[in-house]
Amino acid sequence: MDRPLRILSIDGGGIRGIIPAVVLAALEERTRTPVCRLFDLIAGTSTGGILALGLTRPDAAGQPVFTAAQLINLYLEEGPRIFSRSVWHRLRALDNLAEEKYPAAGLEEVLDRYLGPTRLREALGDVLVTAYEIERRLPFFFRSSRARENPAYDFPMTQVARAATAAPTYFEPARIEISGPSDYYALVDGGVYAGNPAMCAYAEACNLYPGRDLLVVSLGTGVLTRRLPYPEVKRWGLASWAQPLVDVVFGGVSDTVDYQLRQLLPGKDGRSRYFRFQTILYQGSDDLDDAGAENLIVLKLLGEEIVQKNSDSLDILCRQIV
Repeated sequence: MDRPLRILSIDGGGIRGIIPAVVLAALEERTRTPVCRLFDLIAGTSTGGILALGLTRPDAAGQPVFTAAQLINLYLEEGPRIFSRSVWHRLRALDNLAEEKYPAAGLEEVLDRYLGPTRLREALGDVLVTAYEIERRLPFFFRSSRARENPAYDFPMTQVARAATAAPTYFEPARIEISGPSDYYALVDGGVYAGNPAMCAYAEACNLYPGRDLLVVSLGTGVLTRRLPYPEVKRWGLASWAQPLVDVVFGGVSDTVDYQLRQLLPGKDGRSRYFRFQTILYQGSDDLDDAGAENLIVLKLLGEEIVQKNSDSLDILCRQIV
């Protein structure tokens, strides 16, 4: 009997990506195996896309450049750089009403430093990263399997990550130059339709490996707890709804996919086929961009809490994926 195809899916959530990074570091520690060797397909949205690409970037010897523990430091050390803006930018943007909240320079600098010149085809295993094309109005999937087959879809990982993290209202859309009559793609964060990309990964696996049994591991970035009080919200217009709506879309889609996969992948032969590791953001901030030192510590602790509370489930998972 063929072993199940092992799929890892990582939600979007901005700076809250530190939470799944902590869980992945625990998986690597317990299995003594890089994440890219534990899974056959890794899917990511937004910050999850950065993790998917970072964990599959190869060095000259064909080994992963980064461990999951090292990518925790990406959030701790680089988060304040990514989510920073000058007083001039704040004034010009009318805080956030006239243009994107943050200039892209900090984000692009960090992506270039972590992903370098590596191209999508070089990923250590199959990777799927979500984005949305705003001129053609369609979902766009960066897939390493397609990049290996067709050079026209073999983009630098830095461009893939930049497109995947172009959250509307936070960063300006990404423009990726291409050849042919359509000379570019205009892309924003795939979280607008797939805050939780696990269902996209499920469909991709069914297409690539029809009939193959699947094991899906889905990592969340925290359930939002901040209320949107009706007396206030009922008077909101476009400007007031803009950023809260991004959070609503990300969170609502994530929970829906979780429900769907629980129905599609019930246990079989005494083995679980679907694992979801998630936490409630009862501490700290649920903002995508709160990279303050105190909030970063709280988010890291929430990730460690997931590992502690789900230690038995993680041990079971480790036995199934190694």
